[in-house]
Amino acid sequence: MPLRRRKTDAPRRRWPLVLLFAGSVLAGAALWAYSPILPAETLVAQYATGRSKFVDVGGVRAHVRDYTRDDSDVEAIPLVLIHGSLGSLHMWEGWARELEPRLRLITVDLPGHGLTGAWPRDEYTIEAYTDFIEVLVDTLHLDRFVLVGHSMGGAVAWSFAATRPDRVSQLVLVDAAGYPRQGEAPLPMRLARMPVVGDIGIYFKPEHLVRRSLTEVYADPALVTPERVKRYSDLQRFPGNREATLQRARTQEPLDPTPLKRLDVPTLIIWGAKDRWVPVANAFRFQQDIKGSKLEIFQNLGHNPMEEDPKATAAAVAAFLATTPPRRLPRLPPPGPAPTEPTDPAVVLPAVVPEKD
Repeated sequence: MPLRRRKTDAPRRRWPLVLLFAGSVLAGAALWAYSPILPAETLVAQYATGRSKFVDVGGVRAHVRDYTRDDSDVEAIPLVLIHGSLGSLHMWEGWARELEPRLRLITVDLPGHGLTGAWPRDEYTIEAYTDFIEVLVDTLHLDRFVLVGHSMGGAVAWSFAATRPDRVSQLVLVDAAGYPRQGEAPLPMRLARMPVVGDIGIYFKPEHLVRRSLTEVYADPALVTPERVKRYSDLQRFPGNREATLQRARTQEPLDPTPLKRLDVPTLIIWGAKDRWVPVANAFRFQQDIKGSKLEIFQNLGHNPMEEDPKATAAAVAAFLATTPPRRLPRLPPPGPAPTEPTDPAVVLPAVVPEKD
């Protein structure tokens, strides 16, 4: 009787093991990349200074610094400085060192930025930020002031000046937003606008994207220091900031530059010629659209010239304020005497005297 051939074992299915391994790798990578919200108290202790104060502005606890020398300095001309997207009031520290001895500077973290966090209005558009600045200056009892804005903050500044011209004595725009973007938006903005990717991506560690963005922002790569990368990354993890960034990226409509041509405010335009985010050609468009505006271009600087060379850029601001008188408001006629009964019978008074508005 012939021997039976031993039945060969069927090959084992290895794909479950492969899937399990791949899933473990992905889970490990997700856990490594996940960056939870940092406690507000921890970040305030690390990034606030003796100058910092927290002011209720429209229901949000806004981080504000008021650079005044002493009690007598409150009469100095106030400058309100507005940072750009994903920035904070720390961006103005160089100017504060240069200008504080002569001028009063007020810096603020916009809602969804820095140590301010989300606000009850839950809107993060240029229009909403313009309203925020109005509430801020009213809260600080500022009647008229110089308004300074960088990048997105520049759009807030000129929008404020266009809609509330009686409040702004002079305007300074630093690499400001204002015209439709040519080409692709920055990578963080593109990722935020993607469904699912944006919703999940905001909770990943931001250091890599921050470092990449800063290498594009500064003309000098030496400015991309570990301390600066850490500060930008940490402040994005302040409670509410990442969600606000996502909402802003998805709700901000393209800007309409038409109001620029109606501006009647003395304006200085500062630009870094090596700006890779907002082309220097836009500086000339601002100069053309804002009548009487002055333009200062710094050949070796990038998108954040006030950080890259605070001494030279602050000197340009000081010279502009010293040589350019603020816009004069039309004087209202002094109130006249109360109307009296006419002695001339030919003069007829109205039956009802209209009330003042």
